[in-house]
Amino acid sequence: MYTKPILLLVALTGLSGCLANNTERGVAGAAGGAVIAGVTGGSPVTGAVIGGAAGYFCHDLNLPGCKNK
Repeated sequence: MYTKPILLLVALTGLSGCLANNTERGVAGAAGGAVIAGVTGGSPVTGAVIGGAAGYFCHDLNLPGCKNK
């Protein structure tokens, strides 16, 4: 039941290291958040907002693997 969201999360986490700046991470986070929220029965708009914010601000929060090039 939760196999697809878990696989999507793993795939998006692996790709997050390839993104060079906050904007790219924000867009990827928004897309990932919308997809995961839609698959799990949540609101894709809410998922996009939360995922986009998480992607955009991860560098400011000093999360590992989230560096600007």
